[in-house]
Amino acid sequence: MENLYQEIILDHYQHPRNYGTLNGSEITTLENPSCGDSISMQIKINGTTIQDIAFQGKGCAISQATASLLTEYVKNRLVEEVYKIDKDVILSLLGVELSPARLKCALLPLETLKKVLVK
Repeated sequence: MENLYQEIILDHYQHPRNYGTLNGSEITTLENPSCGDSISMQIKINGTTIQDIAFQGKGCAISQATASLLTEYVKNRLVEEVYKIDKDVILSLLGVELSPARLKCALLPLETLKKVLVK
């Protein structure tokens, strides 16, 4: 089963979903200085729902795949639901166990998303 999740991570890393920019949206960028990963996100909210989301980034397969998976997961969800996303949701999206260092990589997109939501 873990091989399936590793394939999903690799697919999202090589073919990221929602990669790019959104016109008219402010960009929020966060970096993980310990490994050099960087994630930038933009969102469009329609009322209380995330209508569209885009990201750009550089770094390891875990950070980039998580950003791709997370953008798919939150699109068309209520903002209040997105605020409740935590480490456990991220780990379930990835489907693999992570070391503490890799967990920081996986949580960078979530941290970026939550920061862009408060702007």
